[in-house]
Amino acid sequence: MLLATDSGSGSGLLTFLPIILLVAAIYFLMIRPQSRRRREAAEMQSRLAPGDEVQTVGGLFATVIAADDESVTLEPAPGVNMRYARGAIARVTSRQATEPDDDAGDSDAAKTIEQE
Repeated sequence: MLLATDSGSGSGLLTFLPIILLVAAIYFLMIRPQSRRRREAAEMQSRLAPGDEVQTVGGLFATVIAADDESVTLEPAPGVNMRYARGAIARVTSRQATEPDDDAGDSDAAKTIEQE
């Protein structure tokens, strides 16, 4: 009888193994990448600075004029200012250079061209 009890508990684990594998697959294929994208979007929105060119979730392209903790002021056309929530910014199309890059001329592409 001891043998029958051992085989029963082993088959119980085998019964739940596909369910456990399915939950693990859903986590690694859906939940984890989504949380990574959400974290990257929040980081991008927190780094918005005046001079950045952005696109809103509605498709509006504009330049950031001012930014505070909860909102950004955008200028879609000269003299037109609009205030948006930070979460409404979908992506940054180009960043304002914050610091001049001293060795910008020493890039790999420039070195390759000089060698030819």
